[in-house]
Amino acid sequence: MAIAMTAEGGGQKAASALSNPWLQLIFGIVCMATIANLQYAWPLFRGPIVNNFSWNTPAVEISFTIFLVVQTWLVPLEGFFIDKYGSRPLIIVGGALCGLSWVLYSEMSSLAMLYLAACVGGIGAGCVYGACVANALKWFPTRRGLAVGLTAAGYGAGAALTVGPVAAMIKAEGYHEAFMFFGLFQGAIVVAMGFLIARPTPEIEAQKPTLPGATEYNARPMEVLREPTFWTMYLMFTLMVAAGTIVTGQLGSLGKVYGVGKETAIPVLAFLTLTLAQDIGRVVNGLTRPFFGWISDSFGRENTMFTAFGLFAVSIVLMATMGHHPLVFVLMIVAIPLLWGNVYALFPATCADSFGHKYAATNAGILYTAKGTANLLVPFGPVILAAAGNHQTLLYVTAAMSATAALLALKVLKPMRLNLQKKFDALHAAGKGH
Repeated sequence: MAIAMTAEGGGQKAASALSNPWLQLIFGIVCMATIANLQYAWPLFRGPIVNNFSWNTPAVEISFTIFLVVQTWLVPLEGFFIDKYGSRPLIIVGGALCGLSWVLYSEMSSLAMLYLAACVGGIGAGCVYGACVANALKWFPTRRGLAVGLTAAGYGAGAALTVGPVAAMIKAEGYHEAFMFFGLFQGAIVVAMGFLIARPTPEIEAQKPTLPGATEYNARPMEVLREPTFWTMYLMFTLMVAAGTIVTGQLGSLGKVYGVGKETAIPVLAFLTLTLAQDIGRVVNGLTRPFFGWISDSFGRENTMFTAFGLFAVSIVLMATMGHHPLVFVLMIVAIPLLWGNVYALFPATCADSFGHKYAATNAGILYTAKGTANLLVPFGPVILAAAGNHQTLLYVTAAMSATAALLALKVLKPMRLNLQKKFDALHAAGKGH
């Protein structure tokens, strides 16, 4: 506890022991991995809850929608508190709320309590997610892509490690016990990690970002909202999240249309079954975040976006035109998540580069609401599918969305950010933006 009390204040030995960027990054990754179950383990609980209470599935599923909406749309508010008070208190509070959420689930006796638990969990997960991303952005001013990518990857990696044990406990002891045990266990880990989170040292804050478009000027959120550069990023983020969510949501039914099943023989690569390809796809969806984030730290944000988003569009077109070949289908099952998951590293890093580190949590949080906006577009996927009567049309629409984002990155966002950098650097030289 003594270490925890001095990480952001006095106590030079404790502070210096914790003031290692990579150590701080690891703490954030552990927190992200720990809260992943709130989203990814939910399908394991849905059936047992429905059976226990005889509630219909849509009524139960509303709770998950509540969780996602609260987690996404409250991030800007949580970001304000992160920028003002630091990541540590938000992670501690968020971890406690995440644990409380699952404890409430274990004791619920009504739909109202189910929805309350989802709301509490959404607030907690949003606090932890936003604070960990902000911590990575602020501790790694010259490697933001890699740092945020590794942090975001932790969110998926945690589910891979713990979904199995959660499923086993539900089967052996029931969902009540699983909610209670993992809620307390996960909440305790995040709270403990939160006490180890430290503010960046003056030496770290003094490091200058070097990529084109990056500035030392610290733009306040209201300044950011007045900049066309921000809204261009918002549109691109929305297009990519919507396209990726729509496509990945249709892969199961698309396999049936193409006649590619779990036992379908794959020519040339006989070992690469559909099941294995899906498992690999889940893994690369996490790994793509630090990989493309790392690439963008050297290759440039917009150049990386253009390459990744363009290849994503190509992979969707290949799925539409050649997906009936089993080999192509399973390869695209891997390629699509590989070329899509990077958005959760590239956009926060680009936002912090463009608008500075001081209000990075709030600004990145506002940009993150594009995920919620994109989810409003996802229901149009089935509408397009029903109207067209085939998956190819839907795939072409999503390919056009990602191709548009790719072109915007190179032809619109890149020159806009360079002009914005000149403007902000002039203000910074004049002593403003602090």
